[in-house]
Amino acid sequence: MISNLLIITTGGTIDKIYFDDKSDYQVGEPQISQILHAMHVAFDFEVSALMRKDSLHINDDDRKLIRAAVAASATRHILITHGTDSMVETASMLKGIEGKTIVLTGALNPARFRDSDAIFNIGCAVGAVQSLPAGIYIAMNGKVWDPDHVRKNRRQNVFESL
Repeated sequence: MISNLLIITTGGTIDKIYFDDKSDYQVGEPQISQILHAMHVAFDFEVSALMRKDSLHINDDDRKLIRAAVAASATRHILITHGTDSMVETASMLKGIEGKTIVLTGALNPARFRDSDAIFNIGCAVGAVQSLPAGIYIAMNGKVWDPDHVRKNRRQNVFESL
């Protein structure tokens, strides 16, 4: 069981705000804090908004920044919200960080949308981060994945085993 959870937000669809029918958007304020407060979670958490980027724009320098933030934290349980298109690449960059349980999650539809998968994915990630041994994981589509054995199927808009 966790007593404290560090949540690092990087942007992605989970935090997107759409403005018109042409899909003009910007990445807004992180939604996870509001979601967890609304669910009355029984643990303390801290949200660190590291960046607000679509994951297609996250590069290796950004991934190094994410890795540095994770490595520098004294917190053992870390949840990272991330865009789904390059989530696997970021998870791979976190390999080798010892003694921490790190779970990446996101959403295929913005958290502000009524039919978003954000709340479900966050719930799955919270369960994973507090019950799994140290390591790096991806929680999407109701399943917890080893980043070495998953990919996003962009055509079907789901994560699947390799």
